[in-house]
Amino acid sequence: MPKFDIAGRAKLWFTISLLIIIPGLISMATRGFNFGIDFTGGTIIDLKFEQPVEISKIRDALKPFGLDGSTIQLSGESSDVSESNNVMIRTIDLEEVQRKEVMAGIKKDVGNYEVLREEKVGATIGSELIFNAVMALVISWVLIILYIAYRFEFKFGIAAIIALIHDILIVLTLFSFTQRQVDSSFVAALLTIVGYSINDTIVIFDRIRENLKLHFKRGGDVVELVNRSIYQTLTRSLYTVFTCLFTTAALFFFGGETTKDFAFALLVGFTCGCFSSIFIAGPLWLTLRNFGNKN
Repeated sequence: MPKFDIAGRAKLWFTISLLIIIPGLISMATRGFNFGIDFTGGTIIDLKFEQPVEISKIRDALKPFGLDGSTIQLSGESSDVSESNNVMIRTIDLEEVQRKEVMAGIKKDVGNYEVLREEKVGATIGSELIFNAVMALVISWVLIILYIAYRFEFKFGIAAIIALIHDILIVLTLFSFTQRQVDSSFVAALLTIVGYSINDTIVIFDRIRENLKLHFKRGGDVVELVNRSIYQTLTRSLYTVFTCLFTTAALFFFGGETTKDFAFALLVGFTCGCFSSIFIAGPLWLTLRNFGNKN
């Protein structure tokens, strides 16, 4: 049996997760989230500058107004993707006075321009798309339970889904704590995390199943079997998560401003997904199994 008992310390791992999730639920109920313009609507400003400009210059001009997190896109006929005469800015809903101040600040810090379009837009996601995203998650969880129940057993499926909910709750907790912007890319990040995390969990469950068939005898130690299964797949799990974290960290630290929140969600999700696969899913299946045997 491995020296460090992972499966036997289930209460410790569950407590660590609850110490993060419970304050997170309180924060979600009290502070909520910093919803982006995909959820709240906003203002679109389409400008044509006399000289080609870079996104960084536009963002610096918006920073004094607290709008440096706005979505900025370049367009036009220029072949240089790093700068262009045509710039589209999508930001929060601006009042008339604030809009004039922003426009004056851009002209002062960036240069003269012609206004091609200026309009207010509604939320692109809205309640219907939020409902569809939640339904997509729920349906995927139901299908995962059915698949794992068919391939393994029902308790494996329940443990896997609880581990996935654990991962999503921690990501939501961090976004509520830090008040990072929640937009359409955040929804995509959550779905990516679900797909990544369940993959790692199934690998461990598959090894537990193989060991149950090949090595476990009646009266044997199931805790030792789960520990052995986790350690047999540990190298693979760590290699996978570090590979993902390296590329996601590069996106977070060296990518554009508009990708930082997406990359941050993936960093948190991949990390807690690895934690849940190793320290939550197996011990949780063991807990469910013992509970079922008592009944």
